[in-house]
Amino acid sequence: MQKIHSLLVFIIGLIWMPACGQQSFDEKMKSLYRNTVPIIKAEKLETLQLQGQVFLLDAREPEEFKVSHIPGARLIGYDTFNKEFINDIPKDAEVVVYCSVGYRSERIGEKMQKMGYEKVSNLYGGIFDWKNQGNTVININQQPTDSVHTYNKNWSQWLHNGVKVYD
Repeated sequence: MQKIHSLLVFIIGLIWMPACGQQSFDEKMKSLYRNTVPIIKAEKLETLQLQGQVFLLDAREPEEFKVSHIPGARLIGYDTFNKEFINDIPKDAEVVVYCSVGYRSERIGEKMQKMGYEKVSNLYGGIFDWKNQGNTVININQQPTDSVHTYNKNWSQWLHNGVKVYD
């Protein structure tokens, strides 16, 4: 009986050991963010969208946006971001920027703050958290899709509710 118990403990340990070294999604986000741009959660963004009171900006690259994006989002990119892309947005408007997980969007949010935008927020967990919570994403043809561009295989581990697409 003791041998069976020891074997069972050993097997459970082998199963759980890899998980002990992994960060949770929240821990990963905490390690990425500088906290220079206020965070907004998906639920709050949904409310703002329903009220029609938000400019939603996608700070990913065109190939990511084509696979899927949050409905109502405008592609502004990260590598090619230019202030001309947002000249029509009033400086006092509610603006939410997102990317895959929130790192690139936080950098764009910092740039926008320096440009005088007063109400810029970063979507917590980006499109990954948005989709993980069961929210809709659409493709370039405006059709709902389960696909999300996850940037690469390493980052794809954070998408749990969708079809992972990466180069």
